[in-house]
Amino acid sequence: MLELLRDRPTRHFAAGEVVLRQGETTGRLYFLVRGTVEVTKDDVRLATASQPGAVFGEMAAILGGPHTATVVALEPCDFHLVEDSREFLGGSSAACLHVCELLARRIDALNHYLVDVKHQYEDHDHIGMVDGILDALMHRPVRDHVRPGDTTTNHGT
Repeated sequence: MLELLRDRPTRHFAAGEVVLRQGETTGRLYFLVRGTVEVTKDDVRLATASQPGAVFGEMAAILGGPHTATVVALEPCDFHLVEDSREFLGGSSAACLHVCELLARRIDALNHYLVDVKHQYEDHDHIGMVDGILDALMHRPVRDHVRPGDTTTNHGT
């Protein structure tokens, strides 16, 4: 992946600097070249990442909305920067496949975790919640998006 991005600009972040902030819309993708970052959502630590080629901002790019998590540099970091994330992913099957594989691994890990929780708490009444989560993951409908400048709103009818 990094070879594909070699001509893209590189951005440096110092330790403690915010790379992406949850709720903001930037339209950017960041591909880690070196360093370690922390990913949080609603002030809960989800992960750390240090693998070259790790991508950040992909959820917002694919969903066409604001960033869904905050990414902070834990040490000095360098990233390849993609300003036009949706155009970039739409024009590069290799980049799109890279992001799809990343997201598929996350979904697979989440499914394994939920199945494990379900096995651990099989004899408890509240386990129906896990069934509901699994069902929602497997059958969640695609949302229609209203883009800035649209004059009508789709209310899901």
